[in-house]
Amino acid sequence: MKKSLIALAALGAFAGAAQAQSSVTLYGVVDANIEYVNNVGTVPVATNGFNRGQSHSVARMDAGGLSGSRWGLRGTEDLGGGLKAVFVLESGFSSDSGGLQQSGRLFGRQSFVGLESNSVGRFTFGRQYVSMFDALANFSPTAYSTQYEPVVLQQGPNYREDNTIKYTGKFGPITAGAHWSFGAGVALPATVGVATPIGGNGEVPGQFRRDTGYGAAVAYGAGPFGATIGYDQWNPTIGTGNGTVKKAAVAASYAYGPAKIMGGYRWGQQKNAADVLIQRDDFYWIGANYQVTPAIGLTLEYNYDNIKSLFGDTHVANPWQVAFIANYAFSKRTDVYLTTAYAKNAGLTMESLATTYATSLSLGNSYALANGQSSMFGAAIGIRHKF
Repeated sequence: MKKSLIALAALGAFAGAAQAQSSVTLYGVVDANIEYVNNVGTVPVATNGFNRGQSHSVARMDAGGLSGSRWGLRGTEDLGGGLKAVFVLESGFSSDSGGLQQSGRLFGRQSFVGLESNSVGRFTFGRQYVSMFDALANFSPTAYSTQYEPVVLQQGPNYREDNTIKYTGKFGPITAGAHWSFGAGVALPATVGVATPIGGNGEVPGQFRRDTGYGAAVAYGAGPFGATIGYDQWNPTIGTGNGTVKKAAVAASYAYGPAKIMGGYRWGQQKNAADVLIQRDDFYWIGANYQVTPAIGLTLEYNYDNIKSLFGDTHVANPWQVAFIANYAFSKRTDVYLTTAYAKNAGLTMESLATTYATSLSLGNSYALANGQSSMFGAAIGIRHKF
């Protein structure tokens, strides 16, 4: 009996030591709103004859105005000597319906495991954000707000990639990152101007380049000033070959008291499997955050895309958008908000053929302009809770 008690006490001490060296955190966001949008059409795909249809105004409940609804688990284990194991499993869902997002993936937002060293940095493996997305996160005035942020136009639909090896290192005020994807796992259906689907999972024997992606970025932040530069490339399947989607960006920010101004430029080029130019554009953004009181925050952002060529058309009307957000925080975890935007020569989020309508297809709510329309206005009132 005495030996049993001693053994039990030793086991309890061991379990306590293991717990002290490891941690797992459950976290998440639930965000929902009521939205009004005008001049809405349908996403032009093969099933509707590539027809954007008649114009309608819609009032609907949406999931995610300031943040995509999600729940996740993140954890670490101290391995000693400044080394630890890390993992993240993050699932995106539609708070209005309870359904999974990211094409029905269980952990579609992030799913990775890796090792982190205090001196060297972090190496992670799995589904992750690309390096340029991470680098520009602190230089987006709306902080990648789900509702109207033109993140697909800025970054491309491959801003998350499957099968990815990623490195992130922080050295004083400098953060550096790089990644390689063996198969991005991004697949878009045929739309107007695109005769075949784009992308896929890759990782096909004998076709190493198929659907691969890679990139790198460096960011600097010290005091009120910040700056970043990044590059991203995706080689999606197009027909029986591979195209190339290349993007490079620079951005900067400056904070003064309760205000912060930021802006940037993104160069973009897409070519098909025959190395023929599909799209060439220059994307610009500028905006500001202003914390009126500890509880009230205001955001204004302007985006403009100079489309130099789109499927051979060099006279495309350049899209632009202005967006405004006001939010009131009841606490650190709960806030309410108003978000609104006006887009010209494209739908909200600057949705058009230039984005292959990827935002609408992902969200399940159309922001495609109807036939005969050239502008779109939207506004939403919502609530967000973090846990």
